[in-house]
Amino acid sequence: MMGERSKIIFDDIGSYPLPVGMSRDNLPSGDSYLAVVEDAILQKIEAGVERPTYPQFRDMIKMFMEPIEDPLQSESPYAIRAESARILELEALDVLGKKMEREGKRLQARVCVTGPVELYIARFGATEYVDILDNLAKSVARFLEGAKKGRHFEFSVASIDEPSLGISPNVIFSDDQIKEALEIAARPCEGIDCEVHLHSPLMAELCSGVPGINVIGVESASNPDYLKLVDRNVLEENDAYIRVGIARTDINALVARLNDQLATNLWRDSDRLEREVFAAESVELMERRLSEAFRLFGDRVRYAGPDCGLGSWPNQKMAARCLASCAKAISYFRSRRSP
Repeated sequence: MMGERSKIIFDDIGSYPLPVGMSRDNLPSGDSYLAVVEDAILQKIEAGVERPTYPQFRDMIKMFMEPIEDPLQSESPYAIRAESARILELEALDVLGKKMEREGKRLQARVCVTGPVELYIARFGATEYVDILDNLAKSVARFLEGAKKGRHFEFSVASIDEPSLGISPNVIFSDDQIKEALEIAARPCEGIDCEVHLHSPLMAELCSGVPGINVIGVESASNPDYLKLVDRNVLEENDAYIRVGIARTDINALVARLNDQLATNLWRDSDRLEREVFAAESVELMERRLSEAFRLFGDRVRYAGPDCGLGSWPNQKMAARCLASCAKAISYFRSRRSP
């Protein structure tokens, strides 16, 4: 083992571009869909992701709310039955994991579930039905518990995705109510790392105090000042860690800025678009971002990778290149600081 710096792990948030010609409105079904999922996971692994997340090709709200709201799959309003809390895409993880086992490898995966607050405001907006929030938290917990039943992959990281916390005015629950819901959702995570994926650092300290959650995800590549809003002492007091974003994923904003600088429209030239994006988002810049995060938080940095998912990127080739750049940046960081 190298020093404590080697413990930083490369994971990704989840979403990924669909193959050319495919959209959410015409997704294949059955084994054909699972093959598309498996291929995307393999692309992530080949790019260097150490804890790949299944690709969120489906809508992050609908894929959970549809079974939760199905009366045949629920035991009470918004509380799904344990036997119905299954994430289809994990079947592809199992298939790929079995193939890797034949090669003497073990697939370690990150499993994300849309969080209870995010699910709640998608349906109920700025209301305050705490019993429904708690039932949604129980449903999230059951999806995470169900993920443990994968036979050929190791469920080593969980993520509760709460991008609206600290941003949306529709979140009117008290801090205690939010903490209780997140604690319920995270209960199956004993023995593994459990991240909460945020788009704002304003709730980072609250989340770090939630039992069961030990990693706080911060989008720090597109918003470097976000790291300054997280108190390292609070993380240490709660024995919590941070996941830092080292690559921007807000492709539309990034390209808009480049278009202004270059007085052109990069969307009309895919080859130049790729060149300019990766000139702006270089491996060296990603490594500097990680180094700065380590300067601020030291061994409280546990995971690093892209800010958010890559589902909005133009194609899988560019998304995979972004992941490969992250892998190189993390590798450089490790090598420069090894004993």
